[in-house]
Amino acid sequence: MNFSDLGLSSEVLDAVKDAGYTEPTPIQQQAIPVVLTGRDVLGMAQTGTGKTAGFTLPMIDILAEGRAKARMPRSLILEPTRELAAQVAENFETYGKNHKLSMALLIGGVSFDEQFKKLDRGVDVLIATPGRLIDHFERGRVMLGGVKILVVDEADRMMDMGFMPDVEKIVNMVAPIRQTLFFSATMPPEIRRLADTFLSNPKEISVAPPASPAATVAQGLASVSHVPKEKRAALRALIRSEEVGNALVFCNRKRDVNTLYRSLAKHGFDAAALHGDMDQSQRMEALQNFKDGKISIMVCSDVAARGIDIQGLSHVFNFDVPTHAEDYVHRIGRTGRAGQKGRAFTLASSGDEKYVQSIQRLIGKEIPRVDIDGVDAAAIGEARDKPRRRKKPASDKAAVTADSEKPASGRRKKRDRKERDKTANDNEPVVGWGNHMPAFFSIELPIEGK
Repeated sequence: MNFSDLGLSSEVLDAVKDAGYTEPTPIQQQAIPVVLTGRDVLGMAQTGTGKTAGFTLPMIDILAEGRAKARMPRSLILEPTRELAAQVAENFETYGKNHKLSMALLIGGVSFDEQFKKLDRGVDVLIATPGRLIDHFERGRVMLGGVKILVVDEADRMMDMGFMPDVEKIVNMVAPIRQTLFFSATMPPEIRRLADTFLSNPKEISVAPPASPAATVAQGLASVSHVPKEKRAALRALIRSEEVGNALVFCNRKRDVNTLYRSLAKHGFDAAALHGDMDQSQRMEALQNFKDGKISIMVCSDVAARGIDIQGLSHVFNFDVPTHAEDYVHRIGRTGRAGQKGRAFTLASSGDEKYVQSIQRLIGKEIPRVDIDGVDAAAIGEARDKPRRRKKPASDKAAVTADSEKPASGRRKKRDRKERDKTANDNEPVVGWGNHMPAFFSIELPIEGK
């Protein structure tokens, strides 16, 4: 199928051709014809599937007829971050170059005066983050009663970042008779409830993420300890053994992002954190520093990293094995783009076996096992086989006192383990899967794509 089969105007098709695209992605094939009919859309698709063009291309044709009024935008696109908002604005500039549509971008970091001037002249397309839009609305600078097309993009990320109350407030400001396009990478019950509230008889479109990573990405799987402190030590050893230009490090939970970031920074790595609990200015500063090369390692959660596209990313490290196999493909797909080589390593602990197996079934092959320099595989089994309540000899106690935040005591071992997990000292040896994993290969042995 070609773009010419989707019902787009010749002006839009010429712009798409000039941009170098000939075949639409699956989400574009499904969404564009539906949007052109004026029907509501409920789309489930991740960033990187071509979703943005899936709604911008038909919107350009729909808005080609009509005229904007002062302070009354004809369409509104809500994005969770100004980075994503700026990417959508670039799409409109690229594909709308043969039309005379006006556009305004309401995001932080841009002066109010400049935004006021554009709104006063009237805009066909308003792209905004929720907080800045509400700020303008409360100042009387924008009225939303004339919005005919409303796009709520990255809805699950909006919820993760705490923006959904603002989104609901904005939707109530928009005229009830409108076309609404609602996109989310996942569809948990809370998002489904909001979609049912916002949309009227929508066409549901779902596009699965790619099932296999690019062949240019060399993959590796390392067996490490389930003890957080020792697992962090394993990651540091792995990073040091690689020639890392820049890297994304993924954690499954937001709370672990900060812990790992602080650990890496403490041990001399140029690292930053990116997660949903950070305010927008902090996120944008961290992301810009990463893009500028001031920071080489970005520790992030899946939702916070959505939409980030770093050219020439050398490495991806999965500090946690993703619980959904599709997320693995999405994560490591950040490297090895445009024919460039990339490397992706995953740290797996006891209990992760089923997730690893699920990933390997999805990608259709085993992930090569790698060893980490400085990890004694023999000592691993011995450490895990020790009786739970065996008292350490005096010499062992002294060693623990020197290497840990708290000295050994008579507390129960379960309580001790919790205390050790909280410490910031990450210098203890790595513990692995023992007999749960196959024999290791040396990291110096050839890995496909190295």
